[in-house]
Amino acid sequence: MLCRKRPIKRNKPSPPEHPEVPTIPPRRRRRFGPPEKEKYRINRRIRIREVFLINAEGEQIGAMPTSKALKMAEEAGLDLVEVAPNSRPPVCRILDYGKFKYEQKKKQRGKPKTESSVLKEIRVRPKIDVNDVEIKVRKAREFLEQGNKVQVTCLFRGREMAYQNLGREVLEKVVELLADVAKLERAPRMEGRRMNIMLARKPGVSAPKPRPERTESEDQPSTESDQVAEPSEAGAEAPVDGGAPTAVESAPETVAESPAPVSDETSASEEEAKDPGGAA
Repeated sequence: MLCRKRPIKRNKPSPPEHPEVPTIPPRRRRRFGPPEKEKYRINRRIRIREVFLINAEGEQIGAMPTSKALKMAEEAGLDLVEVAPNSRPPVCRILDYGKFKYEQKKKQRGKPKTESSVLKEIRVRPKIDVNDVEIKVRKAREFLEQGNKVQVTCLFRGREMAYQNLGREVLEKVVELLADVAKLERAPRMEGRRMNIMLARKPGVSAPKPRPERTESEDQPSTESDQVAEPSEAGAEAPVDGGAPTAVESAPETVAESPAPVSDETSASEEEAKDPGGAA
């Protein structure tokens, strides 16, 4: 007889008891960083047997057992601080540790910030044009004058890897054009498909002077204009020294008299009078 397989009964997931209530995710704990490590060991943290002691007045007492130095600090109501742990024996001083830490932080805040050099990169190609090289060199010169280091990278693509000498010549030309302000820190070397060099500013080169800012008066055009004296009315002149206006005598205009027109009859009679024989 053929036996039929019984269907496997699978348990269906039971519906939630309260579907309308949203589930709240578990609260994550905040992770705090480790506490700041103390730079100096004080009091009972000094484990060495013998120390070189300096008292609160700054006098050097000399080498003595650590327990005795700690007892002297407790009697003075101050702390025993290990200020030079690398010396043998280590140098300890009796002072107020809280005031000492405050003075150290105050000194660090008052220090002027040193200008950190930033690495700038300029990219060129083996078949770069001369004008493009000059533009790249001009930009690199600005970076070097600001005190930054410049990395010049030559990129190779495809069959250009077979002509690495062309890229080396381009980098050597850049170094030659920047020889007055830069020195070569790293010779040309290959990194995959890139050949790069490192340039840094020479110690004798000074930073460029900032350009003076233009004022508003220089930007605006001058408002002073030549005032043209307007012609005064006929027969009057502008007052001089606050006086009354004076009359102006106009000179008589001389007009050249043009000759009167001569008719043809009068001109013919004049000619006959001058030459009577010609008329007969």
